[in-house]
Amino acid sequence: MTTYANRAPQDTRGTWVTYLGLSLVLLFSAFPVYWMFVISTSTDEAVAASPPALIPGAQFLINAQEVFTLNEVYFAASLINSVLVSGVITAATLFFCSLAGFAFAKLRFKGRNALMVVVILTLTVPNQLGIVALYIVMGKLGWNGTLLAVIAPGLVSAFGVFYMRQFISHAVPDELVESARIDGALTLRVYWNIVLPAIRPALAVLGLLTFVMAWNDFQWPLIQLNGTDFPTSMVALSDLASGNYVIYRRVLAGAFMATVPLIVLLLIGGRQIVRGIMEGAVKS
Repeated sequence: MTTYANRAPQDTRGTWVTYLGLSLVLLFSAFPVYWMFVISTSTDEAVAASPPALIPGAQFLINAQEVFTLNEVYFAASLINSVLVSGVITAATLFFCSLAGFAFAKLRFKGRNALMVVVILTLTVPNQLGIVALYIVMGKLGWNGTLLAVIAPGLVSAFGVFYMRQFISHAVPDELVESARIDGALTLRVYWNIVLPAIRPALAVLGLLTFVMAWNDFQWPLIQLNGTDFPTSMVALSDLASGNYVIYRRVLAGAFMATVPLIVLLLIGGRQIVRGIMEGAVKS
């Protein structure tokens, strides 16, 4: 009898049961996106029809044009703002979290472990508890109602610091860091030339996760940008869905267009996510 207990996953051949299960998971996962696309290509009569249509219609360009031309939604500007906000947050998170993770993993200073515990404990605090205090702070800075108020709180994350610290601890040997110091390399030189090249898979994983989270963030952008002329895509979608009469073909057309960038990003970087997770699992 064949045993798979001590065999690596990549050395185990999949059976038809495995592929059938994966196909069903893919089908159920992709169906909401497909249904959203079907509604976004339909007319009002097709949306209200029973049973509902399962084949896309020919109305997508008309629905998309209506979404982009609504003066009270600013949907085109919202997509640009989402790209800006998500891009800045992702770049800042990768830099600050990798730098802090390097410090916690390889530098020796008093209170290092205690400070790391404090960082981890912040993960247990719900974001909703800090909304009022954060709003007051942004008001003191004069940033309320601007994109700066949305960007600033997301420039670094406790999860990113913890993830980078764990990956760097296993990916970068202490001997390599010490040899670089003996050769006269400063701390930033060690970080830039040794640590960063070794943690590229982890940076790809953290970058993709951060971009998706920043793109899908709704609560804080709604508090800051609702009623302004520069909302993010999630705020614009909430404006599309507001009112006494909701036109679902417009709402889902906007939702589909706001989802396409994430789908493209995940298709491009999906392999990096798998590689980073697998390398982290093997190293640990």
